[in-house]
Amino acid sequence: MKVGVVFPQTEIGADPIVIRDFAQAVESLGFSHLIAYDHVLGADVTNRPGWNMPYTHQSTFHEPLVLFSYLAGLTTTLGFASGVLILPQRQTALVAKQAANVDRFLGGRLRLGVGIGWNPLEYEALDTSFKGRGARLEEQVAFMRRLWTEPSFSFTGRHHKLTEGGINPLPVQQPIPVWFGGVSSQAMQRAARLGDGWMPVRPATMAEATVGEFRELVVSCGRDPDLVGLENIVFVGRTLGGERRTVEDAIADCVAWRKAGASHTSIHTMGADLATPDAHIGFLRRVSEGI
Repeated sequence: MKVGVVFPQTEIGADPIVIRDFAQAVESLGFSHLIAYDHVLGADVTNRPGWNMPYTHQSTFHEPLVLFSYLAGLTTTLGFASGVLILPQRQTALVAKQAANVDRFLGGRLRLGVGIGWNPLEYEALDTSFKGRGARLEEQVAFMRRLWTEPSFSFTGRHHKLTEGGINPLPVQQPIPVWFGGVSSQAMQRAARLGDGWMPVRPATMAEATVGEFRELVVSCGRDPDLVGLENIVFVGRTLGGERRTVEDAIADCVAWRKAGASHTSIHTMGADLATPDAHIGFLRRVSEGI
């Protein structure tokens, strides 16, 4: 099982040197990959008294593909994954072009996690429809995979049309692996049918059941479950109402997911009272020594 790290978006700040040092430290500790969450905009909750979602306009978010492009030349072995890019609110061909460039810069180290998102505010500002975003996402993935593998082609779908064209350069990975995120049954089914992997968010107590259920679903779709990955996030902070957890808890969760047969897991250190990037690294160092 590959063990990665969730980039501490909301707590690391915007200093490019600090971000560089964090990524290089994660790589030097032997972690497999770095996951970055995605939000283009955040809601100002001043006049939203019923707001109960985890992020606002005061939450810092670096755009994942831009972040990965910056870190591409500053790392050598570390993989990068969006976890997840809210694809239906973006222009598909442009994302395919950006991802292909990033994969080139990374030498084939990109994994594109995609999902439908939950915040209508972002769709509004990006001039896209919040309704029907699941169906749009499926067509986007099919369109991108052709853009990543065919120099020129024509495509006609419900949401996209291309007449004899393509992107250049193509990515190193043809196609780039696409993983689907989400906790709903629809997200799991979409990943089983169409994805290179699934990125749920479940506690380690559900590891065996989650992996078993997903593998059965992949088989029912006529696919080889050994070729479709599963990655779960190990939370150590108070995110999603959880309690502050220890290094030992994080290690135990990783062991549980490995025994269950997950292909990947990542450590999420935000919300864990780690006041500086160095404190995040210190926590991760202790996890790396224990797994």
